[in-house]
Amino acid sequence: VQLQASGGGLVQAGGSLRLSCAASGRTFSSYAMGWFRQAPGKEREFVAAIRRSGGSTYYADSVKGRFTISRDNAKNTVYLQMNSLKPEDTAVYYCAAAGSVILSAIRRPNEYDYWGQGTLVTVSS
Repeated sequence: VQLQASGGGLVQAGGSLRLSCAASGRTFSSYAMGWFRQAPGKEREFVAAIRRSGGSTYYADSVKGRFTISRDNAKNTVYLQMNSLKPEDTAVYYCAAAGSVILSAIRRPNEYDYWGQGTLVTVSS
């Protein structure tokens, strides 16, 4: 699976962005999908994840209520709608695909098999 993330950019605090991650291949619906982010000088951290069917979603506490993950299996695409953005949301955002992951591990980066190239989100104060 190859992943291509897009949609990053510069936005003022309080604004919104929608990230997209397009996947190649015909097995997109077989993967749980996640979004992670990495700010300068910090470790990569979990943002959100969605199960194969899209029926279950999971969020980091820091983005809960502001971000929404969704997927369109017909379009092989996963989205991250980001509202009420804060300067601390500034980071490179990565999408990732996990072929087999248990619920308790869905927030762990090393559980994901494939990664996109990242898209930069900058939130100005």
